[in-house]
Amino acid sequence: MNRRCAALAAASGLLLVVIFPKFNFHLLAWIALVPLFLALRGQSAKNGFWLGGITGIVYFAGTVHWVTNSIHYYGGYPLIPASLITLLLCAYLALYPALFGAAVARLRRTHPSLLVLSAPAVWATLELARTYVFSGFPWSLLGYSQYLALPVIQVSDITGVYGISFLIVLVNAAVAEFLDDRKGYPPLVIAAVIMVLVLGYGLMRLHVPENISGITVSVVQGNIEQDKKWDPAFQTEVLAVYTRLTQDALQHHPDVVIWPETATPFYFNGERPRDRSLREDLTSFVKENDFPLLFGSPTCEIRPGRVVHLRNSAFLLKTDGTVEAVYHKLHLVPFGEYVPLKNVLFFVEKMVQPVGDFEAGKDYTVMTIAPHGPGSTNEVKLSTAICYEIIFPDLIRRFVDRGATIITTITNDAWFGMTAAPYQHFSMAVFRAVENRVPVARAANTGVSGFIDAKGRILDTSTIFTEAQLTRTLALRGAKTFYTRYGDVFSYLCLFSSIFLLAKPLRRIP
Repeated sequence: MNRRCAALAAASGLLLVVIFPKFNFHLLAWIALVPLFLALRGQSAKNGFWLGGITGIVYFAGTVHWVTNSIHYYGGYPLIPASLITLLLCAYLALYPALFGAAVARLRRTHPSLLVLSAPAVWATLELARTYVFSGFPWSLLGYSQYLALPVIQVSDITGVYGISFLIVLVNAAVAEFLDDRKGYPPLVIAAVIMVLVLGYGLMRLHVPENISGITVSVVQGNIEQDKKWDPAFQTEVLAVYTRLTQDALQHHPDVVIWPETATPFYFNGERPRDRSLREDLTSFVKENDFPLLFGSPTCEIRPGRVVHLRNSAFLLKTDGTVEAVYHKLHLVPFGEYVPLKNVLFFVEKMVQPVGDFEAGKDYTVMTIAPHGPGSTNEVKLSTAICYEIIFPDLIRRFVDRGATIITTITNDAWFGMTAAPYQHFSMAVFRAVENRVPVARAANTGVSGFIDAKGRILDTSTIFTEAQLTRTLALRGAKTFYTRYGDVFSYLCLFSSIFLLAKPLRRIP
C-alpha cells in the first residue's frame, strides 16, 4: 500500500459523503467506489483491509458527524470528548468497508471473473450485518443515496434497500474493471443488462394505478425547544402550541392528526395530579373537536418495590377521547435511551439525558381508525414507528405484514441540530414506503415532517426548526409485496454466496 492507494481510498470516502443529504449528488454513487476498487488492485487482504478502512473513516465521519451535536449539547459532554466518542463510532462503522476491502482483495486472487457479482454481494452482506450487530446502526446505507431516483429504487419491493446497494457496487466494480483493463468489457455488459432490467421494472411499477381508497392525514410540527420540553414551567405552553396548530389543521377535515414523538410534556398514563390534569385537558380537546389523535408520550409504570419502568410510547385517541391503542417502542437507541450490557458497562452513562432509562416494548401494534372523508374506506389499519425505528427495514416490514396499510413515524430530531441528519433520517423513510408499498406520514418535533406515497414520491415536506402543519390524502396499500412477505431473502442469498466464495479457497491459498 502506498500514498497513491491511500489517496484513492480517501477519494472514495469523500465521494460517498456527498451522495447523501444535504449534498444529494446521488449520481456520483455510481462511480464513488471506483477509486477504492482501483486502489485494491494487486493488494493483499491485509492492505485491502486498511484501504477499505480509510474509505470507511472518511465516509462515516462525513455522514454521522451529527452524533457530536447530540452528545455535546444534550449529553453534557465537552466538545472534545464528544468528538472523540463520535470518532470511535466512525472507527467501528469503518470496520465494514475495511472488511469489504479485504474481501475484494482476496476475491481478485481467487475468483477474479466473478468479482463484478461477488463484490456487491459482500457489500450487501456487510450492510445487513451492520443493521443487526450490537443492536444495529444502519445509517447511511449506500442504497439510501438513491431516494430521489425513483425508477431505480422500485425494485426494493423485492430486494429491500440492500438490493440498491448491490446495484451501486455492481456498477462501480464494472467501471473499475474496464478502466483497469480496456478488454474488461464483459462486466460492463453484465451491469448494463441488470440495470436495464431494474429500470424497466421501476418504470413499470411507477405506472401502476394507485389504490382509489385513501385517508386524509394531518401532521403537526410543534418546533418545541429541547430545553423546554421537560421543563414543568412550559407544560401548558407546549400543549397550547400543539392545540393551536391542530385547530388550523382541522380546517382540512383530516381523518387523523399526528403529533411527534414525546409531544406531550408529561406522562400520559401518569397518576400524579399534574399528569391527570393535563391528560384531561388533552382528551377534552380531542372530544370537543371530534377527531382521532395519534401522539407520542413517555409512559411510566411503578412495579412492586417502587421500581419505575419507563417506555417511549405512542397513543391513538378516538374521537371521544378514549384510548384506542398504545404502542411501546420496540427498538431503543443504545446509549441514548438505555445502556446495553449495563452489568458490564456499569461505568457508562447515557450519552443524552432526556428522562431516564427506557424499557423496550414487545408487540408490533396495529391500530385501527375509521376515516370519514371523501373516498375514505370504512376502516384503516396503521402502525407507527418511533424515532430511528424507521431506519430498520425488517421492523417496518413486520408491521405491514401484520396488516398495517399506512405507516406513520413520529420523531424528535431536535437532537441533531442544524445538521444533515434530519434530512438523512427523512430520506430513509422513502425506502420503507417502496419496500412495502405503503404511504408514510412523518411528524417530527422540529422537522422534517411530511408525506411519502407508496411509490416513494415525496408529496410534501416542512422546513426544519419552524412550526408547521401539513395535510395530505394518502392512497392506501394494495397487495403485500415480496419484501413484506419474505423479508431479506435477497440479502441472505448475498450472505451465503459471500461465505461460499470467501471460505472455499482458504485451504488452497498460502
